[in-house]
Amino acid sequence: MKKTILLLLVLIGFGLNAQEKEKGRFFKSIYDELFKYSTIYVAGDMQNPKEEAPDYFVRPGEDGGLYSVPQVVDGTNYYEFDYRYGIGIRKLARYDYEVKGKQYYDGTENNVGLSATNSPVKGLEYVFHWEKERERDELYDNHRYFLKHSGKYHMVKLESRAQGKVNFDYKSAEVRAKLPIGKKFSVSAGVIYRTHERPYGYNPVEIWLNETTEYVVDGQVYEYPTNPWYTLGFYYGYDDIYYTSEDQNGNQISDWYWVDPEGEIVAYSDLQFRDTVFAELMNRYNEEMWEGIDDFGVVSPVVGFDFYHYKNNFWLHAYGSYLLPYHEYVHGDTDFSYLNRNNWGLGGLREDAEPEQWEDYQAGLVFGWKLNRSIGLFFEGEYTKFWDSEIYNSSVGLNITFR
Repeated sequence: MKKTILLLLVLIGFGLNAQEKEKGRFFKSIYDELFKYSTIYVAGDMQNPKEEAPDYFVRPGEDGGLYSVPQVVDGTNYYEFDYRYGIGIRKLARYDYEVKGKQYYDGTENNVGLSATNSPVKGLEYVFHWEKERERDELYDNHRYFLKHSGKYHMVKLESRAQGKVNFDYKSAEVRAKLPIGKKFSVSAGVIYRTHERPYGYNPVEIWLNETTEYVVDGQVYEYPTNPWYTLGFYYGYDDIYYTSEDQNGNQISDWYWVDPEGEIVAYSDLQFRDTVFAELMNRYNEEMWEGIDDFGVVSPVVGFDFYHYKNNFWLHAYGSYLLPYHEYVHGDTDFSYLNRNNWGLGGLREDAEPEQWEDYQAGLVFGWKLNRSIGLFFEGEYTKFWDSEIYNSSVGLNITFR
């Protein structure tokens, strides 16, 4: 009996040990997939803001006279120092030709793998970065969340980006099937979901200013502006005040001077008001109207290619994506979508408007050639055309090293 019990204890011990080893392998596989070669970082920077040229203007003197000694006012904008701080975690492979650049990560890195259709490794890659930024006393919250899984025959990618100072907010999700052709070339096809905020082609203030009302006088039809341009000033609390005065030659002149909601004079004539303050009010009106429109989400078929060749003295990486003109909006009011970018007129959306499809694309090229130990030629460039936005960056270099 004792031998039987001892045997059972030994078997149970072996079983528990095997389970512990299996559990250890399970957690190790999770660690290897999620965190191995990843980096957690906290970083930031601080610098002087860009200085503006001195800017002065005058106000009426104490007696308020137009020709009395005026007050000279310093209107130059002065700013506190700019700064940026952020936190993040990243696990993103670099191609053989990519150099880390710094001894640390700070969230400003822009690896080719973020936009290329292929990846230098198979498996999971990600970047989760958040930062706070101040530039010219304006505060912004920025982020970049990127998740990508690549295999021999597939690629899945999710991304969310926000860059406050350029008013950029973008989200995308795509799934592609890949077909390798040899060891260096592959093609892909799938579907991509993207968002955009801007209602392309829709100019609210232009429509508002061009609205007309018909009046019939003695059988004759006349059209007059429903919203005279200066009424936009009234809408935002500005007021015009009629005045008359004499110039230096004794001629009587009259006009309207304008005051802001606090009663401060901002313009001494209608023309001055229209050339200065009114332009700002037009942009303010547009921004307010655009903010009332929901964001847009569009699904598109996408095809792409990737070619990668690397040797120590010569490398070439070319990649591209083409979004076919079969876009389908799944979120947002299609009247304001990119499909109607050319269908807005002075009176609003044309009744006979026909939605127009379009083509978007992205391409990149990285090239390097070390002719010998001392001379090297290099080129990097990427071009993206999404909607009306064109983003391109490139660099070219010739390196000569004396030995």
